[in-house]
Amino acid sequence: MSYDPDALLGRRRLKRRLRLWQGITILAVIGIVLVSLHASGELLHSDRIARIYVEGVIVRDDARAQTLAELAADESVRGVVIHIDSPGGTVVGGEDLYKGLRGIAEHKPVAAVMGTVATSAAYMAGVGADRVFVREGTITGSIGVILQMANVVELLNKIGVEPITIKSSELKGIPSPVEPLTETGREATKEVVGDLYDFFVDIVAARRGFDRDTALKLADGRIFAGRQALDAGLVDEIGDEHAALAWMVETQDVPAGLPVDTVEESAEAETLLERLLGVSGKSLFSNTLTLDGMVSLWQPAAR
Repeated sequence: MSYDPDALLGRRRLKRRLRLWQGITILAVIGIVLVSLHASGELLHSDRIARIYVEGVIVRDDARAQTLAELAADESVRGVVIHIDSPGGTVVGGEDLYKGLRGIAEHKPVAAVMGTVATSAAYMAGVGADRVFVREGTITGSIGVILQMANVVELLNKIGVEPITIKSSELKGIPSPVEPLTETGREATKEVVGDLYDFFVDIVAARRGFDRDTALKLADGRIFAGRQALDAGLVDEIGDEHAALAWMVETQDVPAGLPVDTVEESAEAETLLERLLGVSGKSLFSNTLTLDGMVSLWQPAAR
């Protein structure tokens, strides 16, 4: 094979051009990534306001609790705005969210902006914020706890099914859909519901500055429209996110003009159907009855 110096020189030049363009491409990709990270505040952790959305039925959520803890510890987050649009959920779900917001509030201002509905456990969670905003058309309140179950003993008898229960004591497994609820069982269950109700009322009284008698008058399960809730002292202001941000700037030493970033939870969120099935199962069937199953949920009657 003949040796061609010109061809060898041409190949070397081609390789140099390819390396040059490869380097330019790599630098361009790195530049795009850096610009994207900087714009999202993830590169330099520039100061920002965090926005969180809580929608649908509220249940205990470990991913959400972790997210709230991270926001509390993140010094680049100067404040948090939580949007709540929910009919409520389980008592423990509301308690977890309430405590998560109080944990953030120990380090930075937290504003709750209530949407179309923020009732029951959603209201419990909302009062964990430093300031609560509602729209005039918001439905809120419904302070209380409910435990529902269906007794199917007569139905089973009609179709020839005899439920058999063997248990260590009268109150084990009460309430149950497959045996009548005795007066002793009813009273024991009412005591549990009453204790959780007292827990809810205590939160409302402490956070809204009510004496207990005033809190009890407002905690009869009724709902309030936005202006009614404001007049009753259940919320602080009629307004939206803009009003919440203005409050932070004017009273909480938060710089004006900070970007507002929506925070996503890391774990996959349950679908609304999954959450509804989880709550209804816990409230109807004794084998899944736990404290998390006590429901604080506004349920408009079907017409």
